[in-house]
Amino acid sequence: MLSNEVKDKLISIVTKENFDDSKIERLVYSYDATPNFQSMPDAVVSPRNREEVAEILKVCNQYGVPIVPRGSGTNLCAGTCPTEGGVVLLFKHMNRILEIDEENLTVTVQPGVVTLDMIHAIEEKGLFYPPDPSSMKISTIGGNINENSGGLRGLKYGVTRDYVIALEIVLPNGDIIRTGGKLAKDVAGYDLTRLFVGSEGTLGVITEATLKLIPMPETRKTMLALYQDLSAAARSVSKIIANKIIPTTLEFLDQATLKVVEDYAQIGLPTDVQAVLLIEQDGPPEVVERDIAKIAEVCKQENAVSIQIAATEEEAMALRTARRAALSAVARLKPTTILEDATVPRSEIANMVKAINEITEKYNLTICTFGHAGDGNLHPTCATDARDHDEMERVEKAFAEIFEKAIELGGTITGEHGVGAMKAPYLEWKLKKEGIAAMMGIKQAFDPNNIMNPGKVFAKDSKKRVVITR
Repeated sequence: MLSNEVKDKLISIVTKENFDDSKIERLVYSYDATPNFQSMPDAVVSPRNREEVAEILKVCNQYGVPIVPRGSGTNLCAGTCPTEGGVVLLFKHMNRILEIDEENLTVTVQPGVVTLDMIHAIEEKGLFYPPDPSSMKISTIGGNINENSGGLRGLKYGVTRDYVIALEIVLPNGDIIRTGGKLAKDVAGYDLTRLFVGSEGTLGVITEATLKLIPMPETRKTMLALYQDLSAAARSVSKIIANKIIPTTLEFLDQATLKVVEDYAQIGLPTDVQAVLLIEQDGPPEVVERDIAKIAEVCKQENAVSIQIAATEEEAMALRTARRAALSAVARLKPTTILEDATVPRSEIANMVKAINEITEKYNLTICTFGHAGDGNLHPTCATDARDHDEMERVEKAFAEIFEKAIELGGTITGEHGVGAMKAPYLEWKLKKEGIAAMMGIKQAFDPNNIMNPGKVFAKDSKKRVVITR
């Protein structure tokens, strides 16, 4: 628990109204969207501006109190679970859109801005912010930046990293720095902006961000390609790209996912096929028409049994919404849902899906597989029950084999969910000891007292994922 001295100093900075160490409030922020990770913080603090953030960090750095910056807690790697106690930092007061700059095509926001609220404000100006995490209705920009969030449009437009051009950051010692700017070119010094994107709150606290915008695409079309052969669906993904077409969205759903999503969404999704590709293209009308026709031709060549093009925007929106609801749909099956994240080169999608199915059978589990096939990012999702210890052991072993297979195929243990506490034990498999040592050198330089989100990214045990309670 916090000493009275630390508590009094934090209250003097943010006032009593923005400091809470009640058991109820601490319990609310003891977990995030990651199953089976829970740990009580010592207090929850809500700063009102960057100066208060700086003063909070100075106090915590002086007394060695852990700091966990938190958005909406939608991450799936236990990244905001306060595994070592300390202070959870909330940004409910720092939630303003500061500027939409139509001349430089940028938006400047505070970290607590909800992603979809910002997108709506931008689209009213005829502009477009492509990153679209499935949790965007409630996720915040600060959280998106810390996790380098992706989304359905990542294949064509990239992820959060590709749109962050400037940051205001409070370092662990309380120093405030600014990186980048509204610039098309800037090679002055190290690229600190990119270093902090995806750093999962382990290096400092982001208090302001400037994001790049692009013009709104003129039109878009959405289609479903249905397959009775998983390998044929996977081959279609590679062949579409090989034909020099980059769709906006190229999503994969297996039969198990289709069944639970249709049961949940009731929009007429086919459930008698082995796999579906949800494909979308945007741009000038003539380009969209040409690309959709060519994509349909490729899918037919790879034995798609049916190709359906959405006739209206309402139909297209229903399909997109159904895909975004995949996690919620699977979560209805059993009390515990573990959504994982492994990425391989898109040419290895078929081999990865085959391996996931074999591992599922080997351990007698229920795993639905869906994801961003166009960029090789799959989400094997297990419906289970944390109270069934035997099954949970099999789940752990199954996912360890899935990560191992992804690396063997030239992939990685996470494409967009981050490392946090959940994936930390596996990071060395990907980066080796030398890579971990290099990262730890950076961490030590910025945060020598290890107050920033400790216990995340760097694991004490590289062999087994540990479920942490407190």
